[in-house]
Amino acid sequence: MKKSPHPIYNLQFGLLCLSSLLFSASFNMLIPELPSYLSSLGGGEYKGLIIALFTLTAGISRPFSGRLTDTIGRVPVMAIGSIVCVVCGLLYPVLTSVAGFLFLRLVHGFSTGFKPTATAAYVADIAPKDRWGEALGIHGLCFSTGMALGPALGGYIVLYFDIDVLFYVSSALALGSILIIMNMKETLADNEKFRPHLLKINRRDIILKQSLPAAFVNLLICISYGAMLTLVPDKSEALGIANKGSFFMILTLTSLLMRFLAGRASDRYGRVRVLQYGLVALFIALIVTGNANTRTLFMVAAGAYGIAQGILSPAINAWMVELSSPEHRGKAVATGYMAMEAGIGFGAAIAGWYYADNLARIPAVFYFAAFAVVIAIVYTVVWQRKNVEA
Repeated sequence: MKKSPHPIYNLQFGLLCLSSLLFSASFNMLIPELPSYLSSLGGGEYKGLIIALFTLTAGISRPFSGRLTDTIGRVPVMAIGSIVCVVCGLLYPVLTSVAGFLFLRLVHGFSTGFKPTATAAYVADIAPKDRWGEALGIHGLCFSTGMALGPALGGYIVLYFDIDVLFYVSSALALGSILIIMNMKETLADNEKFRPHLLKINRRDIILKQSLPAAFVNLLICISYGAMLTLVPDKSEALGIANKGSFFMILTLTSLLMRFLAGRASDRYGRVRVLQYGLVALFIALIVTGNANTRTLFMVAAGAYGIAQGILSPAINAWMVELSSPEHRGKAVATGYMAMEAGIGFGAAIAGWYYADNLARIPAVFYFAAFAVVIAIVYTVVWQRKNVEA
């Protein structure tokens, strides 16, 4: 009798995906509007820090979230990340100085330092190993749906309401994410109660050595995303695009179309092989973005970048988990996400520093990001050959 496939598409998985969608929409809806908001506060020269500070604390928190995910459980750590989004959304309208805004960006980063780490471990717990790519791809699809809906919704809110309404809506979406999480079953079998000593970490708690190949590639990939987040709002405005979330909406919608197929492909053909196709697609997308000087070409570039992201995301996430053992899944995910945040933060900082409100400099930033992708392609080819020979 033929064995039926593992039912990964159940209520538990559906709730997890819905929670991630709301969480993603919560903080992503702010991104297109924050550069102009910071300028209105008198801090236009600090635009590169909008993403860099966020990713700094996200990266710093990863060793802690990875350790807590593997000790107190997946659900409490997911809840912590969403709670940070709720609090920050309520405080943006209160702390209206440049220093206050930058402080909140620093605090807000803890949200993505906690929730995605525990979420990826949760997915790996409830899905069989031979369907990790598919499961992580579908979950990533839902997370990306939030990335698409968030900026688009944020753009419309700012067009018709005060920006403070945007911050309050962001907080409300994060609250919805928490309510869903609190009704989910914990998947860590021998979870402990929180004790302060669990926050004490050593060098072995920070990075899982086995996951470093995937983490390094993730870092190189994410340099381009940091540049995108920093430069796209100003580039959109320069091209006369009223809703600055449009680029991210198209990017994410095309990513959605690829994630399911790419996740299953990585299960069938291998993580690294699929990654290499995605890296080539990303290189092409970055060159197109750098040369986009019309609204139409700019939107084409968004679609191309989304296709690349849709191929890369499920494969890199599955590779991170695959390189680890079950008892270190939280640490493996944390290692990969620290690399992601380092890449995004570095890309955002470099983009903000070199751009300096000079639109003519934008192409060079994307060419630099494309060069990082070339390094990633070469590395995966060398890694693959060494491991096949071994």
